[in-house]
Amino acid sequence: MEIKQTILDKVNEWLSPNFDSVTQTAIREMMRSNPKELEESFYKNLEFGTGGMRGVMGVGTNRINKYTLGKNTQGLSNYLKKVFPGEALRVAIAYDCRHNSDTLAKVVADVFSANGIQVFLFSELRTTPELSFTVKHLNCHAGIVLTASHNPPEYNGYKVYWQDGGQLVPPQDGEIIELIEALNYDEIKFEANDNLIQYIGEEVDAAFHQSTIENASFKTTPAVAKENLKIVYTSLHGTSIKSIPTVLAQAGYTQVHIVKEQAEPNGDFPTVKSPNPEEPEALTMAMELAEATQADIVIGTDPDSDRLGVAVRNTEGKMILLNGNQTMIIMTAFLLEQWKRADKITGTEFVGSTIVSTPMMLELASAYGIECKVGLTGFKWIAKMIKDFPNQKFIGGGEESFGFMVGDAVRDKDAVGASLLVCEIAALAKASGSSLYQELLNLYVDFGCYKEHLISLTKKGIDGLAEINQMMIDLRENPVDEIDGQRVVCIDDYENSTSTNRITNEVEPIHIPKSNVLIYYLEDGSKICARPSGTEPKIKFYFSVNTTLDKVENFKAVEAELDQKIKNIIAAMHLN
Repeated sequence: MEIKQTILDKVNEWLSPNFDSVTQTAIREMMRSNPKELEESFYKNLEFGTGGMRGVMGVGTNRINKYTLGKNTQGLSNYLKKVFPGEALRVAIAYDCRHNSDTLAKVVADVFSANGIQVFLFSELRTTPELSFTVKHLNCHAGIVLTASHNPPEYNGYKVYWQDGGQLVPPQDGEIIELIEALNYDEIKFEANDNLIQYIGEEVDAAFHQSTIENASFKTTPAVAKENLKIVYTSLHGTSIKSIPTVLAQAGYTQVHIVKEQAEPNGDFPTVKSPNPEEPEALTMAMELAEATQADIVIGTDPDSDRLGVAVRNTEGKMILLNGNQTMIIMTAFLLEQWKRADKITGTEFVGSTIVSTPMMLELASAYGIECKVGLTGFKWIAKMIKDFPNQKFIGGGEESFGFMVGDAVRDKDAVGASLLVCEIAALAKASGSSLYQELLNLYVDFGCYKEHLISLTKKGIDGLAEINQMMIDLRENPVDEIDGQRVVCIDDYENSTSTNRITNEVEPIHIPKSNVLIYYLEDGSKICARPSGTEPKIKFYFSVNTTLDKVENFKAVEAELDQKIKNIIAAMHLN
């Protein structure tokens, strides 16, 4: 195949003496035997998305390697010096279980130290929420975690955190990216100043674990309830093994059964097809152990421990996986009730959610007389809410992609704190003769029965990106008037910052940052969202439908009705 000149120009730069012999040998081999892979490796620069920068590991500008991460770190170092002139700069660095995460973390630490910046580097793998906590705990100016979250084994990533412990948001992200893009590779300072690299571990762990227990456990649960709750837990070969067993034990939970085959951190994730607790298959071994131990609840986390999967027993005693919207609703309702009982709700509090998550969060917040702030996809936006509204108290928040955050000690989705919280709720429910699942059904009776569904279409490479872009163009330029017999009453276009009433043709502005997202609202309250992923080669379609539930006994029939409604919408949109 013929390789474009723009790509050859990049390739030739990487064959210069600024790059090591291993890199150059790999490039020459691709030129000889795999020009398609060469094109994929160099056709663009890796970009920051909703969860930082993620990509396949390898050589090239579109890959995760010492040079792309070195360039990021040099650009960030320059930015820190610009924003905090004359200050003694400090950064914290953590990494997960993925291949090369430890060596890439050391490269990042080297570059920071070479720029005169004090580095606090975890001596072993740690969770993403602990890194977020550490940034504030050690008074750092920024933080980095090397992780690709739940992506396949060939991926790695680079997430940047700011002083508040939250991920980068506009305008800082754009300003940093400009500095990175303006750099030449020969400007990267790789020679470490080892005197500026301090290894950290157990002392920070202890502070993080104590903070988690203070934020996510409640005295309403008697000790006997904790002792009676049977928990199955799996880290899916990831980092949460460093925190969750310790936190649960310190909080008083004695019946914790760990899936031993998945307890060892391993970047190959050998026992699962995908280390993503959103996918039921990932929790197969945990579910089997739950049956063997007659457990009440299953908890599974992704490799960097920001996502939490929860399975519980339904009214028939069968273990089922809850989705992210359901766990978010259960945890939010519990927190709100605890705050109400403690007489802590003044009307200035808020919970956080995202535009693709369940609208039921709005109903919950309204019932308790507080605000539900809704932002773009990604927990960095919920963290930004905390920073932007210092006079309002943040209670908790979540998003549909199995993420939740309790309080503001951690400023990213936190599977460590969420795991403890969901166990507290389950223990209290069991002690009162109920269950976590029963509590969910009670909420559906009180606030409306909501059902959500997600379809992810994977479109890899250059051709896949073009196909995703065309799908979004078609949805914008040729909007449908009705779906499954229901009129489209409103279209929110976050790229154009407009909300269009399809009945009156009135257009109102949307006052949150731009994003390539479209949401269709139907006259029966259904909601359909289309969004290209910011971290994976996918386009995602989110569906939310709802109706009333008069009593718990009718849930199965109502759920079947909502499932059918979702199937009809998918068929009408030709997505099946």
